[in-house]
Amino acid sequence: MASRVAVGIAGTGSFAPPVVMTNHDFEKLVDTSDEWIVQRTGIRERRFAAADQATSDLCLQAARQALAMAKVDPKELDLIVVGTLTPDYLLPSCSALLQARLGAVNAGAFDVSAACTGFLTALHTGESFIAAGRAKRVLVLGAECLSRFLDMQDRTSCILFGDGAGAAVLMPHEECKSGEILRTTLGADGQGFDFIHMRGGGSKVPPSAESVARGDHFIRLRGREVFRFAVTKMADLIGEMCEGYDPSELGLVVPHQVNQRIIEAAVDRLGWSMDKVFVNIDKYGNTSAATVPMAFHEALEQGRIEKGKLVVFVAFGAGLTWGGTLVRW
Repeated sequence: MASRVAVGIAGTGSFAPPVVMTNHDFEKLVDTSDEWIVQRTGIRERRFAAADQATSDLCLQAARQALAMAKVDPKELDLIVVGTLTPDYLLPSCSALLQARLGAVNAGAFDVSAACTGFLTALHTGESFIAAGRAKRVLVLGAECLSRFLDMQDRTSCILFGDGAGAAVLMPHEECKSGEILRTTLGADGQGFDFIHMRGGGSKVPPSAESVARGDHFIRLRGREVFRFAVTKMADLIGEMCEGYDPSELGLVVPHQVNQRIIEAAVDRLGWSMDKVFVNIDKYGNTSAATVPMAFHEALEQGRIEKGKLVVFVAFGAGLTWGGTLVRW
């Protein structure tokens, strides 16, 4: 039996569209305030895609950055995996559109749908292909245009979300010598499907004048239930990923940027300090599948990732789904 190939992260990239939506902008749309939003979520602003931008456009910018950092030509890619719940079209896939625009003529391409766990699902998939010897260069992304699916009259949901994309290039660790993936986990509990959902657009509630009039094509969530699930699951995942390692080895936790209060509550549950946690939700809001790769790339740019230290990625989202990854940088 062939030995498992160790996989590393060779490059990262991030892209946030230029349109900034501040809390003060939302004060003009719904009954809310900057103080109320910051106190409950930690969000001060978020980015929305321009009218002529779709998810694949955001992916393209993040992908080019990651490929340049990894010094990988698009023609060298064997596979592209995009985690998204907001593809340009129901078909073809966002990854196929990206493959064509990058000129990645030798790459297979497919999307994975795991909501906010989308990037970690894509990362786990790409890592598995390389570990099994089925690929050598894999581009994985988390990207969303959530602004297209927000009910701007629903103050409990519209203030939370933003648009963006994050990317990573994976290759055998012996070649890139950075970001070795040590441990991964994925999980799901479909019984919580209605905690965060969008009824319209699929085969059960196909698009119609009636479904549009009912608002079925907007994201809906049950805030209290999501909060309780997220705090418990985030704490459990971080603990699971770090199990067996000395706490002194931990460099940084890069969590899904779901809500500042949720992140703080989960870290408090572990008895840890926020000093070891990277948060940028104040600038971008919740970009679903894009939050972890965007935050990780920003942490690298800021010098927050120390060589040789452990980095923990955790995410959870609609489905319900969740995932964790442990990396040694």
